[in-house]
Amino acid sequence: MSDFSFLIAPALAFFALAAAPGPATLTVAKTAMASGGRAAAALSAGLGLSLAGWGALAAAGFGPVLTAFAPALLALKVGGGLFLLWLAWGAARRALKPAEDAPDAAPARPSGRLFLRGATLNGVNPKALLAWGAVIALGVRPDTGAADVWLIWALCSALGLVAYLGYSALFARPTARRVYAAARRWVEGAAAALFCLAGLRLLTWRAESP
Repeated sequence: MSDFSFLIAPALAFFALAAAPGPATLTVAKTAMASGGRAAAALSAGLGLSLAGWGALAAAGFGPVLTAFAPALLALKVGGGLFLLWLAWGAARRALKPAEDAPDAAPARPSGRLFLRGATLNGVNPKALLAWGAVIALGVRPDTGAADVWLIWALCSALGLVAYLGYSALFARPTARRVYAAARRWVEGAAAALFCLAGLRLLTWRAESP
């Protein structure tokens, strides 16, 4: 291709998907409000890495192979669903903690643990692979070469990380952190409910046959 117009549709679609409210963005926002921007940035790096990993599989053409392999898909569904339910349990425990027992700000966790949590959250979500396949297809034309597909992957991977870091910066602002401190139990309770719903939906999700 002589121009880069083929990148526009997949880039816009992927950024919208990455920035849409969901378990990943909710976790980034909550981490930023509770522990600050550096903690949320470490989490975002993990999320971005595993999201790019799913994209690499899709760009290499492994999407239909993996989604057709029932044991692998089942393992990812169960692992992802249980991980989300574990996040729901943690948020519920924090919501039930009395105000006098809760610190003004959550203690900073090691960046490595936050990075691993982010990588796990996106890494056990097989829906990401299908989303990547759909996004890449938006940029594919009869004359699209392998280099163009990988260019779509690189751009969208960068946009995914930008979306997560944007949430980190936005919700680490003093105003957002004050809101969290004042309404901690409500925020954590809502997060617990959303994580629980997302976990149950993933456990009952059935991929369409390729």
